[in-house]
Amino acid sequence: MSDIMMVFACLNQTLHPTALRQLTVVAQALLAMTGRVTMLGLSRWAGKGGSYRTIQRFFNTTVSWSCLQWLLIRTHLWEPAEVMVAAGDDVIVTKSGKCTHGLDRFFCSIYSKVVPGLGFLSLSLISVKRRVSYPVVLEQLEQAHMSVSQTERQSQPQGKGKPGRRKGSKNRNRRDVELSPYLQFVQHHLRHLLE
Repeated sequence: MSDIMMVFACLNQTLHPTALRQLTVVAQALLAMTGRVTMLGLSRWAGKGGSYRTIQRFFNTTVSWSCLQWLLIRTHLWEPAEVMVAAGDDVIVTKSGKCTHGLDRFFCSIYSKVVPGLGFLSLSLISVKRRVSYPVVLEQLEQAHMSVSQTERQSQPQGKGKPGRRKGSKNRNRRDVELSPYLQFVQHHLRHLLE
């Protein structure tokens, strides 16, 4: 318990003391338990102060996880002269069922096909010297918001027209690019990481 408390001591800058105590209980239970991780399983493996209701309250609180992860990296892993690189990747977790929030069909490169599951955008800091990745931002993708809407698809011309430039079209600045909804989502979270 004291080892986890020492690691989590830097988190008291952003977490309320009650939430910090609950996080400590949940972390200890996660490290001790075997099998599937559920709230009931966590409450069974948690010691004193880890009732089912306490764990439920912790998961109902709003926590800025990216801020907590950055505090842990900065306090315990960051070296002032070290070179860190930001990188991102989409992570797909296969899942069956119909009631999970964000459940949709995503392309998974492991299976080389579209699979039902959950999609996440993971942004990490990579230590060049240690060759280790430290995840900072992990956000769930929602396929419905990422794809081009039906009305936008219908407004686009269907077939090939006459070759060349349309009449009346103006020159456009190539630097003024309109990003797709997915790229806007990535750009927003990348700016959040850089802050």
